[in-house]
Amino acid sequence: MEYSYIELFARTQLLLGPEAMEAMKSKKVILFGVGGVGSWCAEGLIRSGIMHLTLVDPDDVAAANINRQLPATTKTIGQPKVDVMKARLLNINPEAEITVIPEIYCEESSASFHLAQYDYIVDAIDTLQHKAHLLVAASKTDATVFSSMGAGLKLDPQKIRIAEFWKVKGCRLGAALRQRLRKGEMPHKKFLCVYSEEIRENKGKKRSLENADEDGPFDKPTVNGTLVHITAIFGFMLSGLVVQDVVNIVSA
Repeated sequence: MEYSYIELFARTQLLLGPEAMEAMKSKKVILFGVGGVGSWCAEGLIRSGIMHLTLVDPDDVAAANINRQLPATTKTIGQPKVDVMKARLLNINPEAEITVIPEIYCEESSASFHLAQYDYIVDAIDTLQHKAHLLVAASKTDATVFSSMGAGLKLDPQKIRIAEFWKVKGCRLGAALRQRLRKGEMPHKKFLCVYSEEIRENKGKKRSLENADEDGPFDKPTVNGTLVHITAIFGFMLSGLVVQDVVNIVSA
């Protein structure tokens, strides 16, 4: 059975209005990282009516992802995250245009992503070097940029905040990123970040990257503890920033 766009998003249109929904249908979004934060962001975007979404992530689902990542189940272990996410998102809205790029973003590959063609660039990657390059490159485009800071080592959802990047405080990833950017090229415009002021330590045994399924935050040789209610809130807040920006543009 087929459903129209209006049928699927009637409740959304009731709140946002038809003009905002038309705008939502036309915006192009690229999301870097579909892990603990990015996967929930992707879900939030598609369930809000975004029709053009590109997902970038080179990783396969691992058992260690199950505690927090949307595409991770015991049946999807070993499958590319972007493929699992695409199938899920098309089950939500079969008319959505979901493009998947199972590659890593880095300085060498950056030109292949054609960032200038997007209206929104959303950063949900962990590796400091790639994150810094992406944010600088994204800041040179006309796109609106949103970024996730570190969601690891967090427990209290009441400490999650949104702020302009240079005003983020209490976040180790944010501090490390600012330090790196000051030593190299700086972003060319401001952008909002989702972050948490909470600082905790791992209580369990840390694992080396040789035994990890993904890089730890900001290039440290450890993997930090994470919880789904934190990573999901980060992701939904990122998707909410996109939706809010679309509405604000229409209302201006």
